[in-house]
Amino acid sequence: MQIQEQIVLVTGGARGLGLAISQALLEQGARVVVNYLNSQTAAEHLKQQFPSQVFIYQADVTQTDQVIEMFKAANNHFGNAITSVVNNALVHFEFNGDARPHIANLSWNTMQQQFEGAVKAAINTLQAGLEDMKAAKFGRIVNIGTNLAQNPVVPYHDYTAAKAALLVFTRTSAHELGEYGININMLSGGLLQTTDASKATPEAVFDLIAASTPLRRTTTPQEFADAVLLFLSPWSRAITGQNLMVDGGLVKN
Repeated sequence: MQIQEQIVLVTGGARGLGLAISQALLEQGARVVVNYLNSQTAAEHLKQQFPSQVFIYQADVTQTDQVIEMFKAANNHFGNAITSVVNNALVHFEFNGDARPHIANLSWNTMQQQFEGAVKAAINTLQAGLEDMKAAKFGRIVNIGTNLAQNPVVPYHDYTAAKAALLVFTRTSAHELGEYGININMLSGGLLQTTDASKATPEAVFDLIAASTPLRRTTTPQEFADAVLLFLSPWSRAITGQNLMVDGGLVKN
C-alpha cells in the first residue's frame, strides 16, 4: 500500500518529532490522525493547513479505553480504518543529564511512567487496530526508540529501560503478526536537534555528538521523519522486527 493510500496514526503528532513525522506524511498525501494530549493549539493549526487530510484527537495513549475510542472516531471520520501507527508519544521527559534521576533516588513510579508511555501505549494502539489490520492483510507499525539502549552514554535509567523493553516487544510482536501482513519495526534516534525533549540539552552536548558521528552533524527531526516514511512505504515490505539507527552513524547496529 502506497503512503498516500494509508491512514496513519501519529501519537504525540502535534509537537516536536511527532509534528515533523505528521508533516512528512501529509506532504506524501497520507491521511493522518494527529493524536495529542496537551498540544491542542498546534494540532488545530495543522488541521487548518491540511483540512481534508488531518483528523485531530485528544487522547492519553496510556489509557486503553481512550485509544479504542480514538480508533473508532478516526474510522468514522475517514470512512476507513487506521492502517498504520507511529508510536511516538513521549511521557514527561527531558534530555537533561544534570536533572536525570540517579540510581540512589530512582523510584519505581518514575520507571513505571516511562514503561506505560512506551510499552503500554504501544500495546494499546496495536490491539485497537489489530482486527482491522488482519482483515485488510496490511498493517504498518513504527515504534520510536533510542540509540541509548545500545550506547547509554548518559544513563537515563527510566527512559532507556522502557525503550529497550519496547524494542523486544517490537521483535516479538513482529514475529507473531507477520503472517497477517503486519510489519512492525523500530526507528531509534540519537539526540535530535531540536525537539521539546532535547531543548534542555546544552549546546556543547550537541557539538560533542556531532563531532562523534561520521556525518559530523546532529540529526534533525525532519531527517528522522524521512526514515519513518521508509518503513511505511512499499520499499520496506520485506522488513519487519528490525531496529534502524537514525543518528548519523553514531551507533552501528
